[in-house]
Amino acid sequence: MNAEGDQAIQTTPVQMTRVLRRGAASILKDETAREEPLEIRVEGRSVAVVMRTPGHDVELAAGFLVTEGVIQKPRDVLEITQCPATTDSKGNIVDVLLGGTVVNWDSLTRHVFSASSCGLCGKTSIDSVFQKFPAVTSAWKVPAEILWSLPDQLRQAQEAFAKTGGLHASAIFDLEGNLVVLREDVGRHNALDKVLGHCLLSGMLPLDRHILLVSGRVSFEIIQKALAGGIAMVAAISAPSSLAVEFAEEANQTLVGFLRNETLNIYCHPQRLILG
Repeated sequence: MNAEGDQAIQTTPVQMTRVLRRGAASILKDETAREEPLEIRVEGRSVAVVMRTPGHDVELAAGFLVTEGVIQKPRDVLEITQCPATTDSKGNIVDVLLGGTVVNWDSLTRHVFSASSCGLCGKTSIDSVFQKFPAVTSAWKVPAEILWSLPDQLRQAQEAFAKTGGLHASAIFDLEGNLVVLREDVGRHNALDKVLGHCLLSGMLPLDRHILLVSGRVSFEIIQKALAGGIAMVAAISAPSSLAVEFAEEANQTLVGFLRNETLNIYCHPQRLILG
């Protein structure tokens, strides 16, 4: 598979004016998180356009198709190619050639489950996701001390965030607290799709013995994408939404929020955490 673009520049230098409260101002250089559209095609047919940070676009396309329920194993994909840059596209097109998978083209649209503002709510949305992805059944346990060790690892590995302060991160850890893969993006759902795409192409799915840590808040879409990857524990530096909690409860997923310093909040299925 063609991984062209995975080392793309993730930041863009800009000039800005810094103003102090007492009135002093100075012109400085800064780094901003790069954001460009990516068109995802399946067998030459356009199925989505996402705003993302360039880099790991092959993984992003693969992860997107995992979370849409189109592919589950590496053999479901024959090839993923990044189309050559032109004056118009700038290389922001990825095409996925499937390995005989039957695609329901009518349902393959990016707006399904794409944001908390898309009008999905309650039992209807949860039932529709469960038609694609079954609830998790993992029964392992992990010490809470392992979870408290993860945020520092996340921050140390966020190279682009350190420069810009403007990127989300998703990271997969094993049950011993070792970092497996981390990806950054301006979109929190893109960062997770990149992680899941990496794991699919590496033959690691389902991630039924791993922990997902996200740098921001947890929305419904993050939980349902985690379920697509078979992830039984989702932890976040910030807060979950009400629908994220409801979904995780139904999906048998352990959901942890406000994982900071010496505290954490367990919102559902605490049986996988060893406390004390």
